[in-house]
Parts: sequence; structure tokens; C-alpha cells
Amino acid sequence: MPPRRWGAPGSQLRGRSGRRSFSTLALLAISVILSLVFLAGRISNFSSSLARVEFWNDPSNAHRGETSRRLSALKRIETYFPREVLDVIIANSEGYQPLNRNIRGGNDQSSSLIKEKMLNMARKDEIALKGKEVLENLKETEAEDQLVIASGEQSKPDAEHVGELVISRSYAEDNSSSKGPDPAQGKKTKMWLQKQNQRLKELMQQSEEEKRKLEDEAIEQPKMVNRATIGKYSVWRSDENENSDSLVRLMKDQLIMARVYASIAQARHNTHLFQSLKLRITESQRSLGEASIDADLAHSALERIREMGKLLTQARKEHPDCYLMVKKLRAMLQSAEVYARTLKKQSTFLSQLAAKTIPKGLNCLALRLNVEYYATPLEQRDFPHQENLEDPSLYHYALFSDNILAASVVVNSTVLHAKESEKHVFHLVTDKLNFGAMKMWFLANPPGKATIHVQNVDEFKWLNASYSPVLRQLEHKAMRDYYFKQDQATSLASMSSNLKYRNPKYLSMLNHLRFYLPQVYPKVDKILFLDDDIVVQKDLTPLWDVDLHGKVNGAVETCGASFHRFDKYLNFSNPHIARNFDPNACGWAYGMNIFDLKEWKRRDITGIYHRWQNMNEDRVLWKLGTLPPGLITFYNMTYALDKSWHVLGLGYNPSIERTEIDAAAVVHYNGNLKPWLDIGFAKYKPHWTKYVKFDHSYLKQCNINE
Repeated sequence: MPPRRWGAPGSQLRGRSGRRSFSTLALLAISVILSLVFLAGRISNFSSSLARVEFWNDPSNAHRGETSRRLSALKRIETYFPREVLDVIIANSEGYQPLNRNIRGGNDQSSSLIKEKMLNMARKDEIALKGKEVLENLKETEAEDQLVIASGEQSKPDAEHVGELVISRSYAEDNSSSKGPDPAQGKKTKMWLQKQNQRLKELMQQSEEEKRKLEDEAIEQPKMVNRATIGKYSVWRSDENENSDSLVRLMKDQLIMARVYASIAQARHNTHLFQSLKLRITESQRSLGEASIDADLAHSALERIREMGKLLTQARKEHPDCYLMVKKLRAMLQSAEVYARTLKKQSTFLSQLAAKTIPKGLNCLALRLNVEYYATPLEQRDFPHQENLEDPSLYHYALFSDNILAASVVVNSTVLHAKESEKHVFHLVTDKLNFGAMKMWFLANPPGKATIHVQNVDEFKWLNASYSPVLRQLEHKAMRDYYFKQDQATSLASMSSNLKYRNPKYLSMLNHLRFYLPQVYPKVDKILFLDDDIVVQKDLTPLWDVDLHGKVNGAVETCGASFHRFDKYLNFSNPHIARNFDPNACGWAYGMNIFDLKEWKRRDITGIYHRWQNMNEDRVLWKLGTLPPGLITFYNMTYALDKSWHVLGLGYNPSIERTEIDAAAVVHYNGNLKPWLDIGFAKYKPHWTKYVKFDHSYLKQCNINE
């Protein structure tokens, strides 16, 4: 039989049967392999589960496990919350450093820094808005329903509790994947969540307070200039006061900026811009003029502001170099400071010069009164009640002045507030130029029932160069040159610094006569010394009943924490001063001083003054004046009166409280800004002018007006 070929039908059947058997065997082998792989996976999972159980049961791994869960919670939170809300939650996770949003960014910032940034950026309204957006998103998911059910809330949670709910959900999901709940860990987690909720509420409250504070500040800020007036140009600061000068301030600011941009444009050869700015500057200056409030501005001011604003906006676009702008403004500031210092020195010099001079009206008054006095018969030139001059039971006052109007205010204000004016005796001493005028004024204008006594200091024959060190020193050529030689100052600075101490009034015996009270009034036991630049506002008779505790001088102290002490007036580099005085001893004020003349004589106060005045012949112990030698002479012999008796500073301090002035028995215009000068403080002048008789014929003739 011939051999069968493969292509025959029988051979095809045998071939298909063989391939089927091979496929069956392959499938069986694959099944066995898959079974082995599956079994190996199960064993591996079982091993990893055992390892995880051992990991959680191992105390050393507890912290890392807790960290892992919190990291997982953080990742879930980040899927639900915006960045601002996370800042609020994370910044208060004290003690849980792994819970830090910055693990994603890699910045590794501390929680305190995040908290600081949050306080500066987050506000309650922003957080609430973000929370509402999150709630709307959560509303579409099943997770929100589970959160509401789990929290026991029947109503929709508000934005302030979103942080707590999301954290609760994250920890619940994380704990559900672990093997059974841990009671200790659950308690700790609950306490932590309560703490975070409390801190979140506190931060919300802080944010609300900051928002309210910002709103209050915004209310206090003045209104901006009308945008319709200045167009879209709004880079200028707002007005600092709601006092109708906002446009004036705006124009001045625009002029400053225009000058800066003009300088920059010129330096960079921007001719067109430079010419335009110069033109606008000229126009704005013409419109501004001397105006200090908006009502004084020209009608073209609004148009000039609008045009300047547009041009400055263009200049800022063409030259946006902020660094160059800062340099220019800084240079202008330095130049303005130098100019301000120069003006301050000039002002000091001129105010001191004005304080030295006598106003034309006062000089006119003295001349007219002198003419009237010497035209009066001799028998009509004497004051009544001259028997009271040496009565120690009366109230005696000492007033040394060459200013007739000022002396009249002191006497009139004292008598007006005195309960028994007939018991008050005023001893006035002036120089020979004003002696007749002073007497004539009080003869024509007697102060009620009080006694007046006027003396001429040049008639005190005992007060001579052999007795008084000041008069003897005045005979020296060096002293005369220092005070009276012309053209000594070489600069404005030296003039302003030396003029105060070179005032010849410091050598006037009217100024130094206060050290000779027992010699002038030998029969008086107690006397109240008054300066001519004071105003009396209360009855001063209780001062005679003050117990000075054996002291000679009763005065109000003027020192504070570090000022108006002895080292301000005396040269403690000199050994005589350093050995005898305490640099921190408190200074006191001349102007209203009650002196016990009996104790004065017993302690030889005038002799002490003479000794120290002789030692200061070359001005090495103190600058000239009467307060430094007074501090030395009455050292440890001054009794401190209550400060309400004497309020000082109305001649140099513009910030004295009105209540303090009203409560004072005496107000003192010490300083250069006297109330009878035009440079005096206008707000303090009414306390002085109400005691001046401006309707007097002589005052009208000399143009002395209120």
C-alpha cells in the first residue's frame, strides 16, 4: 500500500487532534502558574499585614505612624480646601509639626511664620467666602452627607466649622483603614480637634477685630480729592485733615513731583517732556499763589490739577525708574532740611532780638506819661496810704520792671482776685527813664484800695560798684566789650547761640535787685516776689500762711525726669561747682516766690550771692542771668510749693493744656514770646489782654490795640 501523504483527509484530522491536545496542556500549565502566583501574593499580603500589626504595636514606631496618618489627612484636606483656609488651620497646629502645608512646597517655614502671614493676609470675610465655595462643592458629594450625619448636625455647617469637619472626616477615613479603633488615640484626637476648633475661633475673632480696626481707620482717613476733578490720576496721598485744604495740598504735591520729573527729563534729554513740565509748573504756581485753603484758589486751579495729573502720568510712563526717583526725592529732602535749619536759626535770632526790643507803642506810652507826670504839680505826685509801706501785718509784693503796661497787668490781676484789696501793698522799682511814667500811670489808674509805692533804682545809693559784684564787673573792659561791642558775631549760628546770654538786661540791676530784698525793704518780714510777665488768676494771700519749714524761698520746682536740673544751668566740670552741688538737684522757677526776709537776714543770703558772683567773674561757673546764681544762693534753702500755684512756659511752649492754665494761681509768660509782642502765642494772649485798659486815651493815641 502506498504511503499516506499529509495532504490527505486522514492526515488533516490527525494534525488537528494533535494541536488540540497541545493547547489543552498549555492552558493547564498557565492555570497552575497563576495559582502559584496568587498564592504567593496572598502570603505576601499576609506577611505585610503582620508586619503592619507589629509596626503599630511597636511603641517606638507610634510617632511615625501618627505622622503617616496626619500626612494622609493633610493630602485629603488639600483636595477640599483652598490655600487660605489651610493657612488658618495649619498655622495653629502647635505640637504637630508634620501637619504642615509646606511639605508640598518644600519651604519648611515655621508655624509662627505661617501664622504671621495668615494674620496679615486672611480676613474673616475672605475665609467665609472660601468656606461657602467649599461647602457648595461638598454638597454635590456623598462625603458632605456623611459629615453632617457623623457630626449630628441637622443643618448645613457654616464656614467657621468647615475646618473641623474636614479634619474629622480625614481622620475617620484614616482610622477606618487601620485594624480596629484605638481608645487612647481616639481620645487624644478628640482633644486635639477641640483645641484646633477653639484656636480657629480665636483667630476668626482676631481677624474680625483687625477688620473692624481697619474699618475705623478708613473712617478716620480724610476723603480723597474728587476723582472727577483729577481724572484717573490717583497716586497722591489723601488729605490728612478734613479742613478744606485738600486741593492746596494736592497742588503742592504735584509741583514736587513735577520738579523731580523735569529734572529727570532734562538729564535724559527728553526736551519735549521737560518743556511741558516747566510750563505746567509755572501755570500751577500761578494758580496756587499764596493760597492756604481751597477757597483761596483761583478758578483755574481745578483745570490745572487735571492737566498736571495727566502730564505726570505720562512722565511716569516715559521714565518709570523708581530708583532714580527715590534719589531725586532724597536729594530734595536733604536740601529742604538744610534750608529748614537755616530758617530755624534765623527765627531764633530774630525772636531773641524782638524780645530785647521795646515795641513802638510801649515807648510812645512811656513818653506821654512822662510828659504828663512832670506837668503835674508836686503836691499831686504822691500816692495815698503811704503809712502801709512798712506794716509787716499786710501783704507785701515786690515788682521790678521798666515795662509800664506789663506792671499794670500784674497789679490789676492781683487786686482783682484779692479778697481784701486794702491790705495789699505793691512795691514797684523801675529805672530813672520810666520812673515818672510808672508813677503817673498808677496815679491816673489807681488799683482799687491797694497801696502803691514806686521807687527809682538809681536812687539806691548803697547799691554801688564797691558793694555789688555785678556793677563792679561791668566796669571791666572785657565785660563791656562782650555785651556792648558791635559786630562781634561772625556768623548767624554764633549770633543765635550767644545773643541770649549777651542780652544786657542780665546786667540790669532791676534784674539783680531780687538778691537785695532785705536791703530794699528792711521793715518787711515776708514778701511775695512777682515778675512783670505773669498774670494772677486767684487770691494769693494763702501764700503768707505757708510753712516754709525754716527755708528762705518758697517756689515751684520745674524739673522732671532729666530736665531743668542743676546740671542744665551750672558748669559741673568746674571743681567748685562739682564739690558743692548735686547735678541732679531739682531746679525751681523765679516769677512767683515767697521769701522769708527774717530767715534771709539770719542766713546772710546776700553774702552767699556775692561770694559766688565774685567767683564767676570770667563766666566759668554759669552763663549770665539770675536763675543760675539763684539756684546756687538758695541751694537747700528752697521749699517746694504745689505746682498749681505757678504754671510756666506760656512764652515758649505752645502745648500747655487749657485745664492746667485755668487751674493755676499764676501763669508765667517766661520765654521770648511775651504777650505784649506781636510774636507772642495768640491762644495765650487773652489771659493777659483782659487786664489791659485798651479804651484808655493814651493807649489809643499810641496805637496799642488788643
